[in-house]
Parts: sequence; structure tokens; C-alpha cells
Amino acid sequence: MRWIRFVAVLAFALAIAPAPHAQAPAGRATSAPVSAPPPDSWPQFRGNPALTGVAQTMLPDRLSVKWAYEAGDAIESSAAIEGGRVFVGSATGHLLALNLEDGRLLWKYPVEHAVGESSPAVSQGLVFVGDLGGVFHAVHAADGRRAWTFKTATEIKSSPVVIGDRVLIGSYDAKLYCLSLKDGSLLWELQTDNYIHATPAVVDGLVYLAGCDEVLHVVRLADGREVQTIPFGGNTGASTAIAGGRAYFGTFNNEVLAIDVKARKPLWRYEHKERHFPFYASPAVVNGLVITGGRDKMVHALDAASGRAKWTFMTRARVDSSPVVVGGRVYVGSSDGRFYVLGADKGQKIYEYDAGAPLTASPAVAAGRIVIGSLDGRLICFG
Repeated sequence: MRWIRFVAVLAFALAIAPAPHAQAPAGRATSAPVSAPPPDSWPQFRGNPALTGVAQTMLPDRLSVKWAYEAGDAIESSAAIEGGRVFVGSATGHLLALNLEDGRLLWKYPVEHAVGESSPAVSQGLVFVGDLGGVFHAVHAADGRRAWTFKTATEIKSSPVVIGDRVLIGSYDAKLYCLSLKDGSLLWELQTDNYIHATPAVVDGLVYLAGCDEVLHVVRLADGREVQTIPFGGNTGASTAIAGGRAYFGTFNNEVLAIDVKARKPLWRYEHKERHFPFYASPAVVNGLVITGGRDKMVHALDAASGRAKWTFMTRARVDSSPVVVGGRVYVGSSDGRFYVLGADKGQKIYEYDAGAPLTASPAVAAGRIVIGSLDGRLICFG
């Protein structure tokens, strides 16, 4: 009989008792994360608008492959899960909808150019994704019909974030766009000084975007007015996780940063003492830990308060996949072709699956299932 672990997630003022292996060690500083999505939903990249990478669901103690779908070309896009359906983009030039239970294809929506790293977001019956031709698509989730499109000047690798009746998307044309959910009309745009690769985070009406221009931009969602610009001295492709008034992200300067948003300055910088490689993955933040992958082939868990390393785990190749935390376990892919499950407290390996091709996409978790795409075009579902 398989024992089922119940995830413990703190949501703002609500404290839920964690499972035994999810408990923080004595003495660890903890902070309440932004609310995780419902157990049956993973509606966007990193799970929630704060991009904290935390799931609230049930997973078995030991995973097994439930199904694998052959998309036909690379899957760099991370999946979204909503209403028992999985939505993911592929290099074949399609947005796909699959049945979560058995992997059956429900529909294919064609785009003129491939879908790269842009990961779908789902809200109010629509699925949103950007393509490498610079077109942003809104598609009906029920049947894959086009609702509307919006054209940017060049490729989109950023993932959309939906807040109410608005959707945000960044482009390599150096602009962040805020569009009407209903019809794709432009509400406002923010001009930056370099490519926008990262996905914007949104907390309490403010948008946080760490750009390739080496600046953390803080923007009002209501009108696009920039209220803060915080230089951090490094190019980044990683998305920013927001928790406890701090912004956490990695850079191509081989660092992970914590920025105190109120004080408008870096709180700490972490760089491994021996291995100096960029951090491309986006961090997960939970229970006082910042957990991210590095191009040094390692998964790093850092103390959120001080930036000190709590543990590292070595894989066989770079880790561009962004980790997801479910209870006391970390789920992450590696370019070594393996999908890892690690203990969040100590980083010990609990499970490893050889997918046979690099895993640069990030896991999506909902309804007792976890899915991840590979560069050989397979979308793999575990449960």
C-alpha cells in the first residue's frame, strides 16, 4: 500500500500543521509563503503570481510514470494544469491540451513559430502563451479556438501572469505589456533597456521584474507607473520569487540575490565558494529556504534570512529546470536527463527517474500528478 503525503502550506494568516518530513529543523527562520494554488490546479509558471514554486496537493511517497505523450519536438515550456487538463507548448509550433488522467490529446492549437520557454497560464476559460515569433495568443481552453492575439516586435520567452481582468507578458523587444484579458487590447507598456526573458511576479498590486538590463523594476499593476528601480549589478534570465517583502533570483554573475524591496538594496548575495556558474533557474521559496538550480550542475538550498547554504545536491549536468516544493520534498529536472526528488531539509535523494533526454522545463503539480517535458519531445506524468 502506498502512503500518501499531505502537503503543508502556510497561506498568509492560515497555519496548517506540516507532515513530519515537511517540518523545518529547529532554529530555522521561517516566513509565511504566498498562498499556493488549490490542490487540483497549477494555473501558471511557478504556480502562483508571486512565483514561489510551492504546490498544495497530494503525491505518493514513491512516484511512478502514469503516462508519456510524444509531442514530436522539444518541450521547453513548463505546463499549466487546470480543470483536469494539461496545457503545454512545444517546438512543433503547437499549444497542446491533454487529459491529465491518461495523457490523451484533447486539442492542438497551431502557432506560426515554435513555443519556446514561454509557459501557459490559464484563467477564466482562456489559455495564454507566447511564441518565438513574438505573438501572444489567447485560446479557448475548452476547444482550442483562438480568442485573440497580440503582436510584439520579437520573440517571447517570458511566461504570462494573469491578475483579475489583466494579463502581463514580457518580450525580447525589451517591453513588459499589460493587456486586457477580454480582448487583448493594450492597457499599458513598460520600456526597459534590454531583453525581457523573465516572468513578472505580482504581489499586492505591484509587479516585480528582474530584467536583462540589471535592474529590478517595481511597477504599479493599475497604471504601469514605475515606483522603484533597484540596480543589482548582473544580467538575469531567472524569474523573481517574492516572499516576505524580499525578491529572490539568480544571475549570470554566478550569484543568487535577496533584495529588500522596502530598503531598495540587496540584502545578501550567495556564490558557491568553488563552483562559479550562472543561475538560470527560478527559485522556490518556502519555510525559510530559497531553493534553486545552477549551471554548476547543483541544486542549492539557501537560508532565506542570511543567504548561507543549507545544502547542495550534485546532478550530472546543469540544472536550468526550476524546482517545485511539495510538502517537504523538492522536485526538479536536470540536463542530465533525470528527474529528481530530494528532501527539502537535507537535500538527500529520495527518487530518480531517467527520462533519457535533458529536462530544462519545470515541473507542474496538481491533483496528485506531476508533469514535466523533455527536450526529446516527451511530456511525462508521474503519480
